[in-house]
Amino acid sequence: MESLKTVMQGVAVELVISRTCSLSMSMSLRYEPADPYVVRAVFFADTGEPVEWVLGRDLLADGLTGSAGCGDVRVWPGVARGDQAMYIVLGSPAGTALLEVPVQDVRAFLEDTEALVPRGTESGRIDWELELTNLFAKG
Repeated sequence: MESLKTVMQGVAVELVISRTCSLSMSMSLRYEPADPYVVRAVFFADTGEPVEWVLGRDLLADGLTGSAGCGDVRVWPGVARGDQAMYIVLGSPAGTALLEVPVQDVRAFLEDTEALVPRGTESGRIDWELELTNLFAKG
């Protein structure tokens, strides 16, 4: 299968602690056409190790215009902030994080990913024989 370039973008985000308090941190978004349905988001804080989450590309795109997701990952546009911010909630057994993310950075990142692999064409990028081989090897 043909390999296309990887799309990466750094984003400054705010970890929302309360209505009046937040912590600045950075997030690195990564998209690989070989794994076309997902975006890998790595979060960096001043303390501790980076934390990686795997997010659905469609989830991020849907969260630009409305509420999307359920369970561990939820995304929605920041209505009170106009078109400037979107929110991502990440939940795990260790706790929940609310992140305020600049919407223009996510939008630009998603546009770059869609230039490589348009939405709706992802399945054509998957090496199904390799996926089946890996599935049966674990079986």
